[in-house]
Amino acid sequence: QVQLVESGGGLVQPGGSLRLSCVVSGSIFSFYTMAWYRQTPGKQRELVARITDGRTTNYQDSVMGRFTISRDNAKKTVYLQMNGLKPEDTAVYYCNRDQLDVLWDWGRGTQVTVSS
Repeated sequence: QVQLVESGGGLVQPGGSLRLSCVVSGSIFSFYTMAWYRQTPGKQRELVARITDGRTTNYQDSVMGRFTISRDNAKKTVYLQMNGLKPEDTAVYYCNRDQLDVLWDWGRGTQVTVSS
């Protein structure tokens, strides 16, 4: 059974930075496009960034230039470096396969709160 464990969230002031990590266990990792998603109460989960097995990356317009997704296949880990955080980035962040693929069961996510 695939398990996704996200970490690295927290409370940060506007303009601050956080680095999220997601460790994948129970599955081959290196062949899959991986993605970070976020969700706020009452809204659908949205894709924030994706990275292919060849390390091609794509970002939601609202985070372009501020967030960077990366991966370490040896550690079966995907990262999300978030700089220049804004209050509207406040959400629970999750990782999973790309939304065009068959998704694994979701992990618990990690809460990011941007507030002064």
